[in-house]
Amino acid sequence: MANLKEIKLKIGSVKNTQKTTKAMKLVSSAKLTRTRQLSEQARSYAIKINEVLSDIAARVSKVQDEGNIGRTFIQNDNPKTVDIVFVTADKGLCGGFNMSTIKTVSKLIADYESKGTKVRLRAAGRKGVDFFSFQGKTLEQRVSDLSSAPDYERASSFIHSAVEDFKNELTDKVVVVYNGFLNMLTQEIKIRELLPVSLEKVEISENSSMLNIEPEDDDDEVLKELTDKYIDFNMYYALIDSLAAEHSARMQAMEAATKNAKEKVNSLTVEYNKARQAAITTELIEIISGVEALK
Repeated sequence: MANLKEIKLKIGSVKNTQKTTKAMKLVSSAKLTRTRQLSEQARSYAIKINEVLSDIAARVSKVQDEGNIGRTFIQNDNPKTVDIVFVTADKGLCGGFNMSTIKTVSKLIADYESKGTKVRLRAAGRKGVDFFSFQGKTLEQRVSDLSSAPDYERASSFIHSAVEDFKNELTDKVVVVYNGFLNMLTQEIKIRELLPVSLEKVEISENSSMLNIEPEDDDDEVLKELTDKYIDFNMYYALIDSLAAEHSARMQAMEAATKNAKEKVNSLTVEYNKARQAAITTELIEIISGVEALK
């Protein structure tokens, strides 16, 4: 059994850890509140973007009938080259948040490569960059300070290279993978195919259109601009959603750590009391033995 001094030092150390984890939980809670507000604002914009995409879908459907449609809207079930853009955190201490994304990306890589598809990786977040770099994977693009501070302009710049490679037919598909916010207790892995733009889940509106374009020759340019905005925003929203999920995961991890620290302190306190009682008993026995020896 450890002596009293060692146990007392352990109790002090665990209590300090408990203070730290509790403070980190409070910080993550505050950051989560701000990020969720930003996410709600972005969601309002997402609704409007989807309405615009509905008009795009109606126009593209008309063009598609004429056999004159860009590859941006043509689904490819057998891609030769795929860009996987994934988002992880820049920091740790958030439980299995990062590993969930990394495992999903690794599974996607294995699935595509088993079909003979070449996979290229683009990473946002230091944890993902470090992991795949250590695994010897080549990263086409990497950034380590975007996921912790999402910015629309930087998100647009980040995804631009992947979009240009797709337009130049260097790749056939662009997939975004991240761990998104579901609720305060749960995160959910999300896999979105940014390119080609899928119209299957988009409700096509034939009656009323938000787009009044004259002359018709401008249709292609407007569709291009709106599609670019749609792609840029999806990348930006993925970063915001991932950040909210990161704060949620860290808050849970720190709450669990604080609870474990409290239990450890209680356990060490019991051990300390037992050791103290044993020391007192030993001391009493020695005193009584000394008294008996003097008789």
